[in-house]
Amino acid sequence: MKRFNYYIFTSLLYMATLLSCQKEKSYEYQVGDPTLAIKSDVSKALFGDSLSFEVEVNDSQIDLSTLKAQLYFTDDLVSEMVIRTKQPGTYRGKIYVPYYKNIPNGTATLKFIVENISQKKAEKIVDLPITRPDFPYIELITASKTYKLLKQADNTYALTENLPFSVKGYLQTPKVGSHGNVMQFGWLNNEIALGNTNEIPFSNSTSGTYTIQFNTLTYEASPFIIAYALNGQVFTRIDDNRYKVELMINKGEPITIDGIEDLSEWWIDTDYFSQDTDGNLTSNVINGKYRITADFAKKYFIIEAMSGNDLASLQADGTGAIWIIGEGIGKPAVATNQVGWNPDNALCLAPIGNKKYQITVTGDQTVWMDFINFKFFHQKNWGGEFGGSSISTTSDLIFIGNGSNGRDSGNLGLLTGKTIAKDKSYILTVDVSAGNNNATLEVKEK
Repeated sequence: MKRFNYYIFTSLLYMATLLSCQKEKSYEYQVGDPTLAIKSDVSKALFGDSLSFEVEVNDSQIDLSTLKAQLYFTDDLVSEMVIRTKQPGTYRGKIYVPYYKNIPNGTATLKFIVENISQKKAEKIVDLPITRPDFPYIELITASKTYKLLKQADNTYALTENLPFSVKGYLQTPKVGSHGNVMQFGWLNNEIALGNTNEIPFSNSTSGTYTIQFNTLTYEASPFIIAYALNGQVFTRIDDNRYKVELMINKGEPITIDGIEDLSEWWIDTDYFSQDTDGNLTSNVINGKYRITADFAKKYFIIEAMSGNDLASLQADGTGAIWIIGEGIGKPAVATNQVGWNPDNALCLAPIGNKKYQITVTGDQTVWMDFINFKFFHQKNWGGEFGGSSISTTSDLIFIGNGSNGRDSGNLGLLTGKTIAKDKSYILTVDVSAGNNNATLEVKEK
């Protein structure tokens, strides 16, 4: 039985191979007589055009397959349009002429190729001069207003008028020529890019009369004055709402912040900076390196101690930093920015010297009046932490959890019957001078 099946299989395989060879022999490649004729004017184009074309194709012997329009910049294929063309006739289409930056006027190659079902081809090649469109203006579209940048020179457009110090919007061109398209320029990967409407963060040192410029060849634009500086050191941009600076700060030195026009409306962390009646700031923390992040959405400064190029952590000798993670606390307001159990939001206590670290909390502002449940950590992440056996307090307002008194080990809570009065402030000071496992928490009314 097995031998019979083997012979049947072998015979079938031989017949299939023979039939395949016969088919291959009967099929002919590269036959027919495909022709094409360009019927439209494709003698010039603009960058950014959707160039229309009309091509007549024919083959008197065999069915056609496809018509391709291909555009080359030097030897690079940059655009292609494929049309199915079974029947002879006239076919119309459009091929996009890419609008790239830093590509000057020049001559591209436009190639038309017709192919029949036997893969025989005919083609015509056209030299296509391409120039950059001469826009009469460019619009800067913001959430509240549309401005016009007028032409100043080749590829250069500018707007000069009384403007706020920060203008965020995208750029949009009008259509130019019969084949032109509206083009939009937005912000992508910290630079201006074609084809999106993300807001470009134009900024000046102050509000008033100044100039916004854009070059349609190079995509260069201005101003991008990161006008924000602390003690003369410029902030760098993180995103549209956050800027940061890392610098050395000494205790008692004046703190000068430039470029933030509404600074008087910002929330100032008094653990780090003292502020007098004239708004002048002075450092309260020990000498060291700090990362200061300006949050323009929430209008406050996130201040964090550093060690070298990294955020600081508590060292074995009690120096470094202590962090808060947990519920019921948040700056500049617990209602809008609670830390929660997200270590990315951890608060850095202000290092005030002698291995002491401080944070001020205010009822119904930075802490809830009737609920707290946070703890102290050695770093801005999970890892080392102050459990119930490594920190103690004699406070008559706040207790430290031991796992069986209503809080997990080391978590802080309000004593039964106690609340923090609205707008009443307390200074919480963690002292590790006796060792990291013998820390004390002092709670003092401010």
